[in-house]
Amino acid sequence: MDAPAPSADAARTRRARAHLLLALAALTLLAGCSSSSGRRGWTLGGGTRSASGGAGSALPEDFVDVTTVEPTIVVDMRYASTHNFTGVAVYPVARCVLRRDIAERLGRVQRELATRGLGLKVWDCYRPISVQQRFWAMVPDSRYVTEPVVRDGQPVDGSKHNRGAAVDVTLVDASGAEIAMPTDYDDFSERAHRGYLGGNPQAVRNMRILEVAMVREGFEPLPTEWWHFDGPGWEKYPLSDVPLAR
Repeated sequence: MDAPAPSADAARTRRARAHLLLALAALTLLAGCSSSSGRRGWTLGGGTRSASGGAGSALPEDFVDVTTVEPTIVVDMRYASTHNFTGVAVYPVARCVLRRDIAERLGRVQRELATRGLGLKVWDCYRPISVQQRFWAMVPDSRYVTEPVVRDGQPVDGSKHNRGAAVDVTLVDASGAEIAMPTDYDDFSERAHRGYLGGNPQAVRNMRILEVAMVREGFEPLPTEWWHFDGPGWEKYPLSDVPLAR
């Protein structure tokens, strides 16, 4: 996900896990919810209204599918499946869409890693702000989920994912198989923090290989999630709620 760095202590970790349990209890309600979120002009499930366009809008012109920039990147959009912390599919399609500059930087990372027999697998890219609202409703913990803020019917704050300027990635080997990393995706614990050194030493080394490769292309790593990287210049891109589509 994406959030400011927390202080790592056991009590907060327990609270984060408690939030997950509450989220699972709320899934039935959220999955079937078609009513307004209560924030002006926005709906949880539909993703049909946007700061950059109205109902049925196409993605902005500078959004691109990452596989058109670098087709060797492995795409495994976890939120298009049930294999994620919510337990339900929240995207209608498994597409990694990013701002063009961010996608091109990611392509250069992929090509550099390929010289070492490695590659990238993407878990999340652009995320409509209506999905961000849904995540916040399930896990209202700013250490792991950025709270979306809407004023006067317009989004004023949200995740870098909502701008198409952040990516969640891991490493794969030459065959496309994931290699060891400190945790699985969306692990809301101290073990996912970049500064945590208590796990598998090889996994820590792999995490550093990924981090160095991404930083060389200008990406900024999130301290609390080893998989999350913000693209440079993210602040110049507007928040968007245009839905993902084929």
